[in-house]
Amino acid sequence: MTEMPERETLQRLMPPTVEPDVSVDWAQMGESWGKEFPSDYRWFIGLYGSGTVQNYLVVQEPEPKGDLPKSEFGGMLHETVNARNAWARGKKSPELVRAEPELIAWAADSSADILCWDASGDDPGAWPVLVYNRDDNLWSRYDCGMVEFISRLLRADFGDCPLGDLSLWGRQSAAFLTESEKRRLLKEGLDPWTGEPDPFAGMFGD
Repeated sequence: MTEMPERETLQRLMPPTVEPDVSVDWAQMGESWGKEFPSDYRWFIGLYGSGTVQNYLVVQEPEPKGDLPKSEFGGMLHETVNARNAWARGKKSPELVRAEPELIAWAADSSADILCWDASGDDPGAWPVLVYNRDDNLWSRYDCGMVEFISRLLRADFGDCPLGDLSLWGRQSAAFLTESEKRRLLKEGLDPWTGEPDPFAGMFGD
């Protein structure tokens, strides 16, 4: 679903600045979840790692199914459970009313929205993105991969902003930071998102 031009567009809109701080055994991931993961997600993690877009959208670290979640506040396993709970009680856009998706969460944001794949299809390259907008308590479907979704979000290339906040909508340029890079900058007394000195930043370095 995602073509090479979308990857190039994302690199232009959000240039990678540091080495990724995760190493993923994709064979183990595929075996534990019972399916391969989309190639654009594997490309993204290999180039950027897991981390945060513009202090708003958190791209989750790949976690093998069956492992204990690394955090009770986030992560692929934790957010997937949240997504499945939200599906049970959330409203659905018309194209999803009769859907029975197999949800895998790949991101969440500061508005408590959850971004998932519908992984029920055999071809991971064709998995659509399903977004739970918590403000509206509504699930919507986007027929694109995760790289194309982020790129289109930054370009305001959907009919409406899919998320509960306009922080990334049409920005045209965004920063991505891994968790280790954020910690490094905070420890140096810098605001990770502006690079400016922050007298309170060092308090959160570890």
